[in-house]
Amino acid sequence: MDNFIIVIGRQFGCGGSKIGRRIAEAFGIPYYDKTLLSEAAQKFGMDPEIFRAADERRPSFIRNFLGLSCGTSNSPCTPGTLHHFGPGSLAPESLYNAQSEVIRSICEKGSCVIVGRTADYVMRHHPGMVSIFIQAPIEHRVKEIIARNDAATEEEAVALAKKHDKGRESYYNYFTNRTWGTAGNYHLCFDSSMFDADAIIALLKSYIASK
Repeated sequence: MDNFIIVIGRQFGCGGSKIGRRIAEAFGIPYYDKTLLSEAAQKFGMDPEIFRAADERRPSFIRNFLGLSCGTSNSPCTPGTLHHFGPGSLAPESLYNAQSEVIRSICEKGSCVIVGRTADYVMRHHPGMVSIFIQAPIEHRVKEIIARNDAATEEEAVALAKKHDKGRESYYNYFTNRTWGTAGNYHLCFDSSMFDADAIIALLKSYIASK
């Protein structure tokens, strides 16, 4: 395929972002993850901090955050935050739609790798999309989480993995009406404790060539 996009869903701590970067390097194409949020914020004249705070979080959390940031007439938003939105329109759906528009515009430019942000759903009609989901046993993820200094103990690592997975699941399910992590939603699923980046890249190359 001349124009293909690889979108990656992942459990927290399975090395999904690291694998995504390796995939992008192997194919010689751009890689996107949290940078999508900053691009969306700048494009719509909004405070990037709002997008960072809402990144793959449960919609209820996003609403609470927006309420604290801009919720009352006595507590105005940061200047410029509502540049392209009317009063009350700064909702989880507005943030999601802004980010989805950025994802589509990025994919129109050419091949790329996008991690998370329901990109598999946003780009589901793209003929060159390849969607993968990366998971791993909790024991493997705990080691990864501690190794990258996101947690100091196994107990903290387990709690952090559960927290982020719950947020990603709620975010994905809410905006897509699908079930996060279900194999049927993706073309390929990998266990990163069994398949390293090189093995995943080799399988992806074979899969893309077959299409």
